[in-house]
Amino acid sequence: MCDLDGCINYDHLPEIKVDPEQRRRFLKGMAGLPLASILAFPELASAATSGMKDITINTPAGKSVTASVAFPVQKNAPTILLIHEWWGLNNQIKVMAAEFAKLGYIAVAVDMYGGEVASTPKEAMSLMKGVTPESGTDTVTAWIDWLKNHERSTGKVATLGWCFGGGWSLNASLANKVDATVIYYGRVNKTAEQLATLRSPVLGHFGTKDKSINKEMVNGFLKAATEAGKEKQILTYWYNAGHAFANPTGARYDEADAALAWERTQVFLKAHLS
Repeated sequence: MCDLDGCINYDHLPEIKVDPEQRRRFLKGMAGLPLASILAFPELASAATSGMKDITINTPAGKSVTASVAFPVQKNAPTILLIHEWWGLNNQIKVMAAEFAKLGYIAVAVDMYGGEVASTPKEAMSLMKGVTPESGTDTVTAWIDWLKNHERSTGKVATLGWCFGGGWSLNASLANKVDATVIYYGRVNKTAEQLATLRSPVLGHFGTKDKSINKEMVNGFLKAATEAGKEKQILTYWYNAGHAFANPTGARYDEADAALAWERTQVFLKAHLS
């Protein structure tokens, strides 16, 4: 610990003990904090996700895949597959899963990178490129089936992802029947033929200042959806923001737009998973 007089090592002092009641009160108080505040402090993020379980399953191709799973209080609940950004399965996504569990969903935060998490854009790009269409589809399909058949599941499943995960939220819905799809600024450059298997309603959040997931791409997606006869299933919103505007840990975070997108997402999921 440091103060104006210098730094002192307190390792020799006894460990601070926190009894279960103190912990319960702390977590109850933290429940009222906004997500951005929780994510700003690693200790709070760790506490918020402390009740989650790491679960490993086998995919149809025989691969072992892992996810962090958050369960709600109620016995039976609708489910959500959360797919992380290109950084990997970090605290941001786990906290989101814990938040969805508080709202009454079984939330699976899938790990698409086999335990690796990037700290630089170069590392993230390398990890992202390592996920092939075949391996990624194998992973998300397995988790959707797991959610549908879990003993506490109502059988209703939604996919939701950000950035890299936003594209995979759509890919997952094309590969396996789900009840709702949410895309936060993910790649949606699909043909009408590829969208033929889309059976769920889709909610998309996009930023007008996003230079990669831009209006040209989204308009192409909507055109392809119209050609496939799927246009009535798709609802898109545009925000005066850049890429990753809903990530509280990023430089392009836009609090007002993130809050509005979050509110719209909750309404959408409730309508299609209830």
